[in-house]
Amino acid sequence: MMIWDISPVISTRLAVWPGDTRLTREVLCDIATGSNIDLSTLRATVHLGAHTDAPRHYHKDGVTMEDADLSVYMGDCYVHTVAGKKLIEAADCAHAVSTGAKRILFRTNSFPNPDAFNEDFAAFHPDAVALMGRAGVKLIGIDTPSVDPFSSKDLPSHQQLFQFKMANIEGIVLNDVPDGRYELLALPLRLEGFDASPVRAILRRPVEH
Repeated sequence: MMIWDISPVISTRLAVWPGDTRLTREVLCDIATGSNIDLSTLRATVHLGAHTDAPRHYHKDGVTMEDADLSVYMGDCYVHTVAGKKLIEAADCAHAVSTGAKRILFRTNSFPNPDAFNEDFAAFHPDAVALMGRAGVKLIGIDTPSVDPFSSKDLPSHQQLFQFKMANIEGIVLNDVPDGRYELLALPLRLEGFDASPVRAILRRPVEH
């Protein structure tokens, strides 16, 4: 199997949503200074790097992370490029939907550096999310920090996710992944009461001979 790691490197350099908690690492024990082990503490937002939102993040009736349906984060997937647009519309999703894939990941090339936050990244028009929801898509992913534009307050595309019981993955990196069919593996942590979880997102498919 060929494997593509589509998660950004999680480091103290990684950008987070303005006002959210950046990653810090506290070293408790260090072999280099005489300890018998390395041991450290991590503190950060759960919306870190490649991550998925629990429905509670954007809807009062949504479940928290420990009750997420894991099956949506594993399985058949299609990678689709929509470049040069700030708002992905329904028509931009038509080809990806026509493949029958239940998980669709969008490359927008609008958030090029995970270590530097830019506010003008691409996002979805809610009609695009609704189109995919009606077609039976279970998960949508995007290579930006959000399925909604930076300035959005009512989060209409997130609300469409809730309406159609769809999951999202935000913050993935698709730079070296050709468009096409893959198997997605991107499991969240079982975080009780939390509104999101980082994922280690990978794509894989058989090696062509």
